Amino acid sequence: MNQFADIILPLAVSQPYTYRLPQELAGRVVVGSRVVVPLGRRKYYTGIVCRLHATLPATVDASALKDVAELVDEQPLLLPAQLQFWEWMAQYYMCTLGEVMKAALPSGLKLESESAVRKNPDFSDFDVLTERESRVLDALSAEKGESLASLQRELNIDNILPLVRRLLERDAVVMEEKMTRQYRPKTEKHVRLAADFQDENRLNEVFENLKRTPKQSELLLKYLELSKASTAFALSNMGLLEEVARRDLLRLPGASEFALSALVGKGVLEVYDYEVGRLKTQKALPELLTKELNPAQQQAYEEITQSASTPVLLQGVTSSGKTEIYIRLIEDALRRGEQVLYLLPEIALTTQIMTRLSRVFGDKLGVYHSKFPDAERVELWQRQLSERPFPLILGVRSSLFLPFRNLGLIIVDEEHETSYKQQDPAPRYNARDAALVLARSTGARVLLGTATPAVETYHNALSGKYRLVELTTRYGDRQLPEIVVEDVKELRRKKLMKSPFSPRLTEEIREALAHHEQVILFQNRRGYSPVLECHTCGWTPHCEHCDVPLTYHQQQGRLVCHYCGTPYPLPQQCPNCGSTELRDLGYGTEKIEAAVRAFFPEARTARMDLDTTRSRSSYERILEAFGRGETDILIGTQMVTKGLDFERVHVVGILNADQSLNVPDFRAFERSFQMLSQVAGRAGRKGRRGLVVFQTRQPQLPVVQQIVTNDYRAMYASQLVERREFLYPPFCRIINIFVRHRDERICEDAAQKFAQSIRPYFQSDLLGPDRPAVARIQALYIRKMMLKVRPTFSAASIRRTLLSARDVLLSRPELKGVQLYFDVDPL
Repeated sequence: MNQFADIILPLAVSQPYTYRLPQELAGRVVVGSRVVVPLGRRKYYTGIVCRLHATLPATVDASALKDVAELVDEQPLLLPAQLQFWEWMAQYYMCTLGEVMKAALPSGLKLESESAVRKNPDFSDFDVLTERESRVLDALSAEKGESLASLQRELNIDNILPLVRRLLERDAVVMEEKMTRQYRPKTEKHVRLAADFQDENRLNEVFENLKRTPKQSELLLKYLELSKASTAFALSNMGLLEEVARRDLLRLPGASEFALSALVGKGVLEVYDYEVGRLKTQKALPELLTKELNPAQQQAYEEITQSASTPVLLQGVTSSGKTEIYIRLIEDALRRGEQVLYLLPEIALTTQIMTRLSRVFGDKLGVYHSKFPDAERVELWQRQLSERPFPLILGVRSSLFLPFRNLGLIIVDEEHETSYKQQDPAPRYNARDAALVLARSTGARVLLGTATPAVETYHNALSGKYRLVELTTRYGDRQLPEIVVEDVKELRRKKLMKSPFSPRLTEEIREALAHHEQVILFQNRRGYSPVLECHTCGWTPHCEHCDVPLTYHQQQGRLVCHYCGTPYPLPQQCPNCGSTELRDLGYGTEKIEAAVRAFFPEARTARMDLDTTRSRSSYERILEAFGRGETDILIGTQMVTKGLDFERVHVVGILNADQSLNVPDFRAFERSFQMLSQVAGRAGRKGRRGLVVFQTRQPQLPVVQQIVTNDYRAMYASQLVERREFLYPPFCRIINIFVRHRDERICEDAAQKFAQSIRPYFQSDLLGPDRPAVARIQALYIRKMMLKVRPTFSAASIRRTLLSARDVLLSRPELKGVQLYFDVDPL
């Protein structure tokens, strides 16, 4: 009987493809397995089996189906709960299963015919290769990579992926770094006793023969000692021989490469490749497990544990000790044999929390985020499928996709953070919301923690959908920082502010430095200056591909587009009028750093933004130096606002609060309250009361006073009135609809036609199409529509209406090349 498999491919196609299982794979392929399948004439992809069946719909011609080319995994790579989660995500966020697959799997678990390979110049073991493998290797260059598709055409081989996979395993070829990389286990050379000599009598004979070669005899004795051979022989169980690394053996006094080579040549010892893990773990420090909760923490902990399956919002002011409660809840879950997922919004936060958790939980902790090398992420994925998975995972939003066999608790720290939302590419999911769905399907409990909840989350808590638990005081009864508002507009009018720092901020920084305290300066814009302008005619350089001015980066000596990343040389004169008087306007973190060094030359400074933290080690290096007190002033973007905990920070300067207050978005005041309250919370966490200097041109705004008094409820109440009146979340859901094309006329036409086709269904709840604030990115023109979805609407019918209208629109020949996508619950 024929058997068929529906397979998810990492492509934006509406449905999985169906393939026939050849006889030799029948019974071996299971749902969740990886397989290699052909697509089109010469392309091959790694896909995931999502369904097995023996019958086809009457409309499908079985003779036209292609066969699965190769089974990659005998055991499933994807668990049933994961597949169910993928299906929900594709449905809710209106994307395809293939797009979810691309986001979920590390690159090392995917291999496509577009991937490029080149010959490994260090490979020399040609005798182990088959004739077909040798043909592939001979066709490759060591200098330049070649795509598998072109290699397949050149050699006229139907399916080249299995051959390349075996060459990768033998280290004969390497993947191009810029392309998808195939995972290979990390190995090191180990030494073992040959099977023929795992007998005491034979071994005694060897020592008798080695009397004339004392160095070999000594090395063999050292090996037997390291491998605990005496125990293995005493119990007649050679499986007890411990692994011995070649380098460890040769480091011992008297050991030599020559003696080892001689013993290997005599067949007594063998040198072989041993797979070692890339995942780093630490030992726990048991004394940290006994830290007592204070009465307020204990009460919050008890309220959380009594909540059963209801999600809990833990609203605790900054430095109230939320992390200690998390640790206690994690301990409880691990004692019950459950797994825990601890989500954080930013990699910068992961670095500091990782150190704290690893001291408590040691080798029970696994860390997963995109700054780790792909091979490490593959290894952690496979570890979670093994018999000894990490019981505790700390990660950013992508860690939601990891396989969990017994997930019992999900902690979403700083739940209000916009970093939990993926913007591009699809799936455009919010990890906080997705975590709630994952928990519901797995029976896990969810804890959302923050000092400044999202308005929608707080509304759910007050309406009884979540349980609200509050911590209203800082740990140790420390005071919240004093917040001083400086009216920048008035100071400039009086000519009292001739730098980015108000007189009060300058004075407070000097005093903090004199007391050997630390300072954080927050400026949410990187680069040196956001605008370069001709002083004569007002010309400003713009990106050729995006509708945005270029940002001046002084250290790079060039202009950069912050939307597409394109660099431009610094102009020497204005191309419009020829003037050489070009001035930089505004402040970025680079310019603030230069000002700090000019005004406070004695201070040791560091900058933390995207330009200085492009690698995992750079995050750690900056934060560790600041934590050790080697940096006096830390200048940063919003990276410095998120939950960082440093004892010596006394002063926080918010240099330009208006940047977030003036954003044309219904969430502008909410976001400003959250971001500015969070950065203010970095001050005075230990020691004397902290001070925050809040520089703004709009001190009269109600939200400014709400931040000063830390009155979240007042902010929430005012925002709720506005949102109810104008129909915004939490009183509706929003779906943004984007249309993109290289031709502005076609983009506008497509957007208008789509709006006309769906407006009869939604009437005034459909806004637009309009030009967004940035109407062209990467040479693509953009039009935007906003759909407000009332609670009475059926989510399923809305999805059907929108997807059907999109399919009809994109089928029109004159609109070829138009991109139309949906952003559900945008932030």
